[in-house]
Amino acid sequence: MNLPFAESYKIKMVEPIKRSTREERERWIKEAKYNLFNLRSDQVYIDLLTDSGTGAMSDRQWSQMMLGDESYAGASSYFKMKSAIQKIFGYEYFLPTHQGRAAENVLFSVLVKEGDVVPGNSHFDTTKGHIEYRKAKAVDCTIDEAFDTELLHPYKGNVDLNKLETVLKSVPSEKIPFIIITVTCNSSGGQPVSMENLKAIRKMADQYGKMVIYDAARFAENAYFIKMREKGYENKTIKEIVAEMFSYADAMTMSSKKDAIVNMGGFIAMHNEELFHKASVFNIMFEGYITYGGMSGRDMNALAQGLDEGTEFETLETRIKQVEYLGGRLEEFGIPFQKPVGGHAIFVDAKKILPNLPKEQFIAQTLGIELYIEAGIRGVEIGTLLADRDPVSRENRYPALEFLRLAIPRRVYTNNHMDVVAVALKNVFDKRAEITKGYEIIYEAPIMRHFTVELKKI
Repeated sequence: MNLPFAESYKIKMVEPIKRSTREERERWIKEAKYNLFNLRSDQVYIDLLTDSGTGAMSDRQWSQMMLGDESYAGASSYFKMKSAIQKIFGYEYFLPTHQGRAAENVLFSVLVKEGDVVPGNSHFDTTKGHIEYRKAKAVDCTIDEAFDTELLHPYKGNVDLNKLETVLKSVPSEKIPFIIITVTCNSSGGQPVSMENLKAIRKMADQYGKMVIYDAARFAENAYFIKMREKGYENKTIKEIVAEMFSYADAMTMSSKKDAIVNMGGFIAMHNEELFHKASVFNIMFEGYITYGGMSGRDMNALAQGLDEGTEFETLETRIKQVEYLGGRLEEFGIPFQKPVGGHAIFVDAKKILPNLPKEQFIAQTLGIELYIEAGIRGVEIGTLLADRDPVSRENRYPALEFLRLAIPRRVYTNNHMDVVAVALKNVFDKRAEITKGYEIIYEAPIMRHFTVELKKI
């Protein structure tokens, strides 16, 4: 008999979590103005809001924290991080930042101007926000298959090359600063981009003289899927696959709070020295000196160690199999979600669960609130609230997909917790006919409103 799968780690420390009553949760979510971000962490039983900065660090990462060099300039921790980035990604130049959106802010301050157009694959919220804040436009070139949640396509993060070339041909060249590729593609369900597609994008970018930049928060998960699904890569190591992936990109931004499994940190890396010097000016203005950039030395040490651990097959296999486990339980209950299972989260198809709820009443947010009230489980809306308003017309944008994302922190919860999530969602699913009213906005920020929006029940 074959041995069952087991985690590639053992648990050394635990943190208690608290159950609550339905009455308490109904009161708390109302006080939070029906915004899941506004809940206190001790009001949440299982927190699947994000996998960003919420993972459990390893013993080796914690040991590196004790060796952090907190010198303002030229700390040894900076050079340890620089060495890890060169070894894994192959980039000579890098700038540390406190997290991924800070990396975008610095790099886009150099590259993006008013009137520009930035094509890519389903830009995530902060990426699109930084583009639109600069009065530029993000154009989604993701393949159409990504928008059919039941279709089993191995690479729903892929760019449609015809869509991309249409943008490159129709927009004046000087208005397209770069092509941005998110690996894995969060907004399409944590879906990977194939190596074949990355090569083709590079070839097209060279043809039109464009830079390629990766939003690389979950690059290691992307490499795992390439190893498992793409012919010719099954015998390669994750680090070998990563090296090839990044050979097709000119630069990268990274929120290291995901695949480097740290609580805080990010960076920009690039080949071009001139771009490095231009970005350094903004890094000093927004983040800090170029050898710490908003990070402590101990965090840089943990990040460097995390990059090494996070690109080991066993770490990724354990992580992704837990996501697959939750997907399997939801499949048993007939609950619709983006298939195949992505790398970091289950993206529940809220439109299919609540088909009679008007899109103006925020379908995925409504589902998220119901799940919280049911069992104290916090997910996040990837739908109309996150899509924000059109920057010109100020009308709501209604995306093709309304997802409730259940993002699983790395090395934090057990499969017993996943069972609780699955049964709680089934309970909501079973009473879906009773959910006939959603929510309306009573306050919203002018950009990236979903973080601080306030709602009231209709």
